[in-house]
Amino acid sequence: FFFPFHPPALPKNKSNNYNNKIKLTNINNSMIQTKTMEISSHAINPFLPEDPNLQPSSRGTTATILCCICGISISPNPSNTCPACLASQSDVTRGISTEATLHQCRGCSRWHQEAGKWIGCELESRELMALCLSYVSGLKKRKGDNSSGRVRLVDAAWVWTEPHSMRLKIRLTIQREVVSGTILQQSFIVTFIVRNQQCVECQAAFRQGSWKSLVQVRQRVGHKRTFLYLEQLILKHGAHRGCLSIETFKDGMDFYFPDKGKAARFISFLEDVVPMKVKSSKKLIGTDDKSNVSNYKYTNLVEICTLCKDDLLFLPKKLALSIGNISRLVLVKNVSNVIHVIDPLSGQTGNIESDAYWRDPFRPIITAARTRLTRYMILGKEPVFLERNASKKAVGKKQRSKLALITAARESDLGRNDSQIEERSILGYLMKSGDVCVGYDLTEAQLVDEEAEELRSSGKLPDVVFVRKLYGGVATGESDAAKKRMFKLQRLSVKKGEEEGGKGKKAKKDVDMENADEEDFMQELEADREMRTRVNIYKSEVVETRGESSGDDGEEDDDDEDDQKITLDELLDNLVLDSKPDAEDAMGEEDNIEQTFTGFGGDGERAARDNIGYVGRDEALHLVAKDSAQPVTEWGKAFFDDDL
Repeated sequence: FFFPFHPPALPKNKSNNYNNKIKLTNINNSMIQTKTMEISSHAINPFLPEDPNLQPSSRGTTATILCCICGISISPNPSNTCPACLASQSDVTRGISTEATLHQCRGCSRWHQEAGKWIGCELESRELMALCLSYVSGLKKRKGDNSSGRVRLVDAAWVWTEPHSMRLKIRLTIQREVVSGTILQQSFIVTFIVRNQQCVECQAAFRQGSWKSLVQVRQRVGHKRTFLYLEQLILKHGAHRGCLSIETFKDGMDFYFPDKGKAARFISFLEDVVPMKVKSSKKLIGTDDKSNVSNYKYTNLVEICTLCKDDLLFLPKKLALSIGNISRLVLVKNVSNVIHVIDPLSGQTGNIESDAYWRDPFRPIITAARTRLTRYMILGKEPVFLERNASKKAVGKKQRSKLALITAARESDLGRNDSQIEERSILGYLMKSGDVCVGYDLTEAQLVDEEAEELRSSGKLPDVVFVRKLYGGVATGESDAAKKRMFKLQRLSVKKGEEEGGKGKKAKKDVDMENADEEDFMQELEADREMRTRVNIYKSEVVETRGESSGDDGEEDDDDEDDQKITLDELLDNLVLDSKPDAEDAMGEEDNIEQTFTGFGGDGERAARDNIGYVGRDEALHLVAKDSAQPVTEWGKAFFDDDL
């Protein structure tokens, strides 16, 4: 049945807009609270006509209710609670971990990521922040999680921690939707405990026979100057990273790697810096027939060409024609992935490709050994201008301007006889009267090549070939010239092989030869600017102890044209080669373990470069673990969402 609704009659002595006071009862925890709320008569009975005397601003207003906790007037919501009371009663950080564990390798200082992966991150860096946030559970909603309210990370900042505390702290600011349309924001501290754990590579370095791939680098020559240069290239480019150990032998070096990929990358580096050829082999260690898995050890033999810097060559006729019809008597100017040669009399240059050399290998007629080089005193020079030969490759204007007719005499002949030598040289622009240089004396040399020996006997070869100019104490013949040298080199951490581990007179002789090869290599660096650009050279203690004004300042006017002389601008700082052990190095093992983690004692410079917030020391001491939640009107911009 349908019963029509009749609105209740109003008292006649009251106006239509009178206020009725209705007492509402709110039952909370068995406590009866009586509250009074004023409601307009039109809100009680919408069928009553509106009073025309009402103000326009009061028309169409939304109905409001009282907060069930504090009693203020609010818009209706499912919880019947104001945002302030909701923030005080709700925990925005529920389900989010405030403590996690990170693992760092003490050997290589890398951080464990996942599935056995280790990455290198600097402290306060953006990469380390992304790694830490990936260990905080609850920031991202997992599949199958039906919990209400989504979470958004709007800010993250590093917090200063005590040095060596083995702790990392991050202040996170998140937003969570508690009820429909109500967003709360809260900040809290997440602490990460750093534990030490060795990575796979460092574990393999401490095991015997743990290598999987071996690279044997060999050069069949009587000196080690090529390996000293190769060692500097490896250090500059970091090609030895991932290498388990390095051993040295008389004719080369052995590099041990934990896997085949790292060895292949190292061989690729060698192909870019030296002319070489590779022979590879493998040895079966064990096999599993059920899973069809075999364990191999790989060996790679890398053979470097026998031509070295400053060697004197007598090229085959066919090869000389193929590289620009260059003279057959040339000097090795430099060695990279190709062999750069130069005519010592005209300055014409050419390049011998690695494939061309290995198709028909040849040896130098004179090697750049200390016993084959003769010291000369420069007495004078005259510039030389060559006529252009159309059948030969043109010589550049800069190279032609370097030619000079040098008048020199052997140092051993000074004071004994008046014999002098006049010969053209590409080093003429560097020389001045009184300088000392070294070169090959072909008048008394016995060449190994028959055709070259016939030309020398008939007088068709020059009497002397100047190789390089000497500088500093080496030129004056000082006994402690090496100690007064203004630069030093960094060395690889290697161990001696069985061949070099002997004792007695033979071992002492090997050490003397190694020191002589190192001194020859330092002289090569000192006289070749182009070679110095490929390696890192550092300031020695001599430069740091002496003042700004040195004894060489008076020679600057005379050496304006000498572009090969080493200068202070080429030297690098921040390297201590011969540092003595400090008192801190004598600490116990536990202290050394703690020192591998430096903590955040800085001022947040790295964090500022990566646009990440940083809480300093003074502010960090007064931080609370969790702030009170605050209501916000809208969602903030997500922070670092792509890296989580």
